[in-house]
Amino acid sequence: MTNIIFKRTSVRKYTNEKVSPEEIEMLMKAGMAAPSAKNSQPWEFVVIQDRKTLLKITEFHPYSFMLKEAPLAIVVCADTNKEFPDLKGLDYWVQDCSAATENIMLQAIEMGLGSVWLGIFPKENLYKPLAKLLDVPSNVIPVSMIAVGHPDGEVHPKNKFDPKKIHFEKW
Repeated sequence: MTNIIFKRTSVRKYTNEKVSPEEIEMLMKAGMAAPSAKNSQPWEFVVIQDRKTLLKITEFHPYSFMLKEAPLAIVVCADTNKEFPDLKGLDYWVQDCSAATENIMLQAIEMGLGSVWLGIFPKENLYKPLAKLLDVPSNVIPVSMIAVGHPDGEVHPKNKFDPKKIHFEKW
């Protein structure tokens, strides 16, 4: 697993090769294997392959240019009905869906695919039009989107390790 983590990088250019149904299913299994608070599993996923829909997203999401050629996008959504009344408004669906997003991206690397995380939540100007475009129910919020495909060219992960960012016991 360590090699997969260090191979992960943001891929923004893709070939026109499709992502197979079997590959999509494996990505979804990886997303659903993520940890979640109280095992609530608040995630829901919208798999987008329709070129017209992918292009519509580029009209309102300023950093989604790669969707013009990516064969696939996965929108990770949170079902807010999975909130916990006993936690007094401290909802963990953002963290839970973020873990699912990372799992999908790591699985993509394992399968020889590339991906890039596109932020959605908490930007209302992104999650509201996306929810409308995808007919998402009112209790569900798009949290993130992942462009997925076969990388066009070599990808070179960055070494982001910085020991100055590590603090032991106290700051």
